[in-house]
Amino acid sequence: MMEIPVFMVDAFTNLPFKGNLAAICPLVHELTDHLYQKIAAEMNQSETAFITRIKPSDSFTTGSRFRLRWFTPTTEVNLCGHATLASAAVLFQYKQNVNPVLVFETRSGDLAVTQKGEGYVMDFPLNPPTQEDPSEFRDVIKTAVGNHPVQDVCLCSNTKKLLVRLADSCDRSVLTHLKVDPVALQNSERSGRVKGVILTMKGSPDCQPGYDFYSRYFAPWNGIPEDPVTGSAHTVLGSYWSEKLGKKKMLAYQCSSRGGELELEVRDDGRINIAGQTITVLKGTITL
Repeated sequence: MMEIPVFMVDAFTNLPFKGNLAAICPLVHELTDHLYQKIAAEMNQSETAFITRIKPSDSFTTGSRFRLRWFTPTTEVNLCGHATLASAAVLFQYKQNVNPVLVFETRSGDLAVTQKGEGYVMDFPLNPPTQEDPSEFRDVIKTAVGNHPVQDVCLCSNTKKLLVRLADSCDRSVLTHLKVDPVALQNSERSGRVKGVILTMKGSPDCQPGYDFYSRYFAPWNGIPEDPVTGSAHTVLGSYWSEKLGKKKMLAYQCSSRGGELELEVRDDGRINIAGQTITVLKGTITL
């Protein structure tokens, strides 16, 4: 019998049952890819993350570098923000890791996470999108936003995320109340160019707490009908809105039904800092 510790952590929030829930499994030994996928399907969260030690002499308390992999219920993904935030929180809070900075070796290279105040700052790659002709993505846009006016359409080809910006004339309630059918969305785009759709609109920085932009994110191609709060999408959004708003530091809100807040800082070295808080809602053991 094998016992695997699991922590259920809400990320990008300081309130239980908000933000994005990730299942985090610190592992003494690597498992097979098949077993990782089975566990992720059983956890049935947008991501289940597996942390393993790189040096056998390290512990989860003393080590500063770990391997990190993320699985949706159906597939392994290249980049995940909320489960990285949650993984760092588990190591800092429950394994009492002694290092000021943790580095995760991932499919997207090294990702560093630093403690800051009540939360954590992640050092992530920036993924700038390029402007596209909306007619090329007519079906997917229509399925996502219906007849609402669209101001901009961009594609980040290396993350396969399509960014659709609603017109500034739209109220935030338009974005919040959109009902997106995940099956229809997946069927509307079969070329393989798109694996996720970001819907976004300009924020209201003059109203407290002063969000610079809002978003929602849908990835039925990866088994995620709607992701509540998405760090990886903000590697695209941060680049886009930094250019449009002329700002390096931004406060973002992902207005899914759970909702979550992200602090962003676009850096001059082509990377982005994404900061947020976490709260653990469950600690347990998976028995196999």
